[in-house]
Amino acid sequence: MAKSTIENSKIVSRDEWLAARKKLLAKEKQLTRERDAVSAERRQLPWVKVEKNYIFDSPVGKKTLADLFDGRSQLIIYHFMFGPEWNEGCPSCSFNMDHTDGALVHLAQRDVSFAAVSRASFSKIEAFKKRMGWRFNWVSSYETDFNYDFRTSFTEDEMAKGKVEYNFDLVEFPSAEAPGISVFYKDETGTIFHTYSAYARGTENVVNTYNYLDLVPKGRDEDDLPFTMSWVRHHDRYANGYLADADKPYWPAGSVPAR
Repeated sequence: MAKSTIENSKIVSRDEWLAARKKLLAKEKQLTRERDAVSAERRQLPWVKVEKNYIFDSPVGKKTLADLFDGRSQLIIYHFMFGPEWNEGCPSCSFNMDHTDGALVHLAQRDVSFAAVSRASFSKIEAFKKRMGWRFNWVSSYETDFNYDFRTSFTEDEMAKGKVEYNFDLVEFPSAEAPGISVFYKDETGTIFHTYSAYARGTENVVNTYNYLDLVPKGRDEDDLPFTMSWVRHHDRYANGYLADADKPYWPAGSVPAR
């Protein structure tokens, strides 16, 4: 990603600015058309029938994957990095989820349900969810293979090999938990199909803060950081809207996301 040009920005007349803006607009329109084409291709991916009967812990007891559809035919799962031994969820996943609650009512109008899934115990999930003030459905997969099957959790044996299967490749990864999004469809017979998954930077399209930052002169301003998103904190750990204790990372050990 290009570095910020704020220190050496060219100052021009309004007419020169308008000419440059129109030139960029042509590229933006092309990008929009390409994005629409990729989205259409995404919808044409083949499906895989889900054979396992996954059971999750929820606020109202045990729920199946079918239950998470909540009467709709489409389900988006966010794989939230929150390991069984952790005391709080990953900051980057929390940053992502801060953009979610407002979308829920609109997703429901388009036959889409949403749920987050983590391997942490349900009691830990509920405590952290209350702290963050979130409303979205969030369940625990601790007693299932769900996260392992959809490649967002890794066993001790996998980690010991040095590389794990993540983002459709064998890669080194610093944590036994990883972020991702998976999409499912349930037909009229109740059969469930896995239709799509995205990992790493493939999940950032739903982070609207980044979409806004891409509009401003400094951009995301992450080039000189130890790693992208190292500035991100749980939203209750910013001071007066600014970064508190910037030299003291709040990231759980080994939870730095692959970008």
